Amino acid sequence: MPLVTDQAGNTFVEHSNGQRSHYKLDDFTDPWKPNQTIFIQHGFGRNVNFWYKWVPILAQKYQVIRRDLRSHGLSSHPKPTDGYDYSLDTILWEIIDTMDQLKIDKVHFLGESTSGMLGEALAVKSPKRISSLIICSSPTVLPPRALEFFAFGRKDWPTACRELGSRGWAQQLAKVPGTMASDDPEYPAWWLDQVSSSASEGLAAYAGFLSTLDARQFLKDIKQSMLILAPKNSAAVSVVSMEDVAHQVAGAQLKVIDAPGHEIFTSGAEQCQQAVLKFLESLQE
Repeated sequence: MPLVTDQAGNTFVEHSNGQRSHYKLDDFTDPWKPNQTIFIQHGFGRNVNFWYKWVPILAQKYQVIRRDLRSHGLSSHPKPTDGYDYSLDTILWEIIDTMDQLKIDKVHFLGESTSGMLGEALAVKSPKRISSLIICSSPTVLPPRALEFFAFGRKDWPTACRELGSRGWAQQLAKVPGTMASDDPEYPAWWLDQVSSSASEGLAAYAGFLSTLDARQFLKDIKQSMLILAPKNSAAVSVVSMEDVAHQVAGAQLKVIDAPGHEIFTSGAEQCQQAVLKFLESLQE
């Protein structure tokens, strides 16, 4: 299917299931040299814009693809009448289809938070398409206490997204230490606006998908080189839990990031970027 650019210059992949994936492509490598691609997939509630600090660093050496998750940012969210199959196979197929339509054979996959779980599944289900795997602040499953935490007193997490709305849900999350964090007093307002850009119903549906996702089954079968960025001060995942992932994946490297909150890709961007570049460069040796 043809790639699409809207009047605002936003770029999209149209999938055969009727959905649309928004992506941004940045490439400042030497045009006469072959290059490799880093595929960045953000976590729940976020979008491609959160990775603005990474583009100037990574895109000098790699082609960088940032994609809005299904139901996030400018990507479409399925309507009840669409008959959309909200399954792991569908979510992974849309990532691979994005790569196919952009004519990208293999990527270094960087999955943030719950999208690290997608990366772990992709590495096993589509091993020829994943050159290496990087996960950042990623659980392998969301236990009952995490689902209760994200529900903020409502029946469940999806209900909280619907009743509070994307903005209200984000406001509740931001109140909890160890989640969103920044030294810039103006950042929280921008962060809130960005999370609010995703439709409430879209977030609710994706929350339902994540509520049953379990990536633990894939760990023992991951064969690619893997880097684990572990947040030291997250309310959602612990260093111990990420050490457990490292122990289950042969040869996995772990880097503890001492930065505020869960979203270390922003609060500890420089530490994370240095670790990622060092890891990727080691693969070329």
